[in-house]
Amino acid sequence: MRALSTAATGMAAQQLNVEVISNNIANMNTVGFKRQRAEFEDLLYQDLERAGSQTSGSGTVAPTGIQIGAGVKAGSVYRITEQGSLTQTGNKLDLAINGRGFFQVLTPTGETAYTRAGNLSVNQDGQLVTSDGYQVQPQITIPQDATDVTISPTGQVQVSQTGSTTPTVVGQIQLATFTNEAGLEAQGDNLFMESAASGAAVVGDPASTGFGSLMQGYTEASNVDPVTEITALITAQRAYEMNSKVVTAADQMLAATSQLKG
Repeated sequence: MRALSTAATGMAAQQLNVEVISNNIANMNTVGFKRQRAEFEDLLYQDLERAGSQTSGSGTVAPTGIQIGAGVKAGSVYRITEQGSLTQTGNKLDLAINGRGFFQVLTPTGETAYTRAGNLSVNQDGQLVTSDGYQVQPQITIPQDATDVTISPTGQVQVSQTGSTTPTVVGQIQLATFTNEAGLEAQGDNLFMESAASGAAVVGDPASTGFGSLMQGYTEASNVDPVTEITALITAQRAYEMNSKVVTAADQMLAATSQLKG
C-alpha cells in the first residue's frame, strides 16, 4: 500500500511547513528579521509502464505510460530578503538601511558577521556596538565629551563636542552586499555568516552604487506579514489533515484485505 508512505511524506512536509511559519510569526517584532518560506519537491516516480514503450507488435506506443509518485520532500527553506518597514525611534544611535546591504559586526571568535538590525548603542569604551555588545566594523568610537551624534545617509559619523562649534568626523560606517543574500547562513542573534552559496562580501559606503542609504533614528521592522502567515498556517494545517485522512483510508483498506476469507 504505497498510499501509507506517500501520505506520511506529506504529513512530514506540512509539519516542516508549520515549523517555518511558526518561526516567522514568533519573530514578527524582531528588528531586521527576514521571513522564510518552505519549498517542496516531488519524490522519485515508479514507472509501471514507461511512456513511449511499445504496446503491440505493429509498432504502437504508449502515449503517456503509468507513473506512480512516492510523495513529497522539502527542497529548501528560502529566506525572503525584501525590505521591512522603517520605524522611527528617536534614538540617534538607531540606524536603518534603506535598500541593499548589511552592517558588519565583529564576533567574539574574531569572525565578521552581518546584520540588518541597526538598534545600536555604545559600550563602556564608547565603541559603537550591537545589542549583544559586538563591535560594528569598521570600529567607531564616540568620545565621552560628545554632546550630539550625527550619522549621514552616506555613513559618515560626526560628533559635536563641548567647547567646539565644528562637528568632528569620528568614523565611516560601511555596508556589505552579497550576490545571493538568501544564501547567507543564519546564526541567531540577528546575525548572518558568509557561505559558499551567498558569495563573497562586497564592501562599500552607504548610498553608493549598489548600496542602500542609512536613516538615523530609525530601525527596520521584520518583513513578516501576519495575515499572510496565518493564511499559510491554515493551509498547512488543512493539508496535514488531508494527508492524515489518506493514512486512515489506506489503513481501512488494509484492514478490509486482512479480513478476507478464503
